[in-house]
Amino acid sequence: MTEPIVVGVDASAPSRAAAEWAAGDARLRGLPLRVVHIDGADPAGGVAAALLSLASRAGCTVLGLRGEDGVPGPGVGSVAHEVAARSDLPVVLVPGGGHGRRGGEWRTSQVVLGVDARDPVSAVVDFAFDAARRRGARLHAVHAWRLPARAERWMPYALPEEDRGAWEDQEVQLLSDALRPWREKYPQVHVYEDVRLQSPSAALVQASASAELLVVGRAGRTLGTTVRDVLEHTECPVAVVPR
Repeated sequence: MTEPIVVGVDASAPSRAAAEWAAGDARLRGLPLRVVHIDGADPAGGVAAALLSLASRAGCTVLGLRGEDGVPGPGVGSVAHEVAARSDLPVVLVPGGGHGRRGGEWRTSQVVLGVDARDPVSAVVDFAFDAARRRGARLHAVHAWRLPARAERWMPYALPEEDRGAWEDQEVQLLSDALRPWREKYPQVHVYEDVRLQSPSAALVQASASAELLVVGRAGRTLGTTVRDVLEHTECPVAVVPR
């Protein structure tokens, strides 16, 4: 049997947004949708354990991220981070309360991928390309970088533009090389390669403002600082994909 899309629901705004997103994703993938009610009276480890058990047999798990005022909703919201951190399969966290929505619909036509051009993770990149293909959307690949340590010798003076440009050109080439195998695998996906001199979390949050889905990777059994920052401020649903 084809693995279903599992969505955990309760009475909160992010839960309703998650259910809507999951239904649309199930249609795109041609997968069954399994809706699971989360009892808000038991928001601790029991709920997370139950969801993780379901997630182990799901094509993807979808949960609400936060309420209308930015505060996590009851039940689902209190365990969403834990499930995303521990699941062996992708988890999509959907903000509620109108964040990133226009007229009740998520912005469309762009999927954002957060990628480290020096260490692209196959599972993460493939998930993003496949999501863009299914949606007929552009893939916006964001690689954030920082100046090398030797640039500090210019401080407090301005960094020569030719040096900065040379370093940036190197990052651009790294990103192009990293994505080449997936460009060949998904020739129908239009890719916008975006190299930004800023922190990864800031770059991804900015990109989320014009996206219908943001895809990030997770190492180990923790979300990490960057992913947590993204989840705190994202303007669109975030797919957390384990390495």
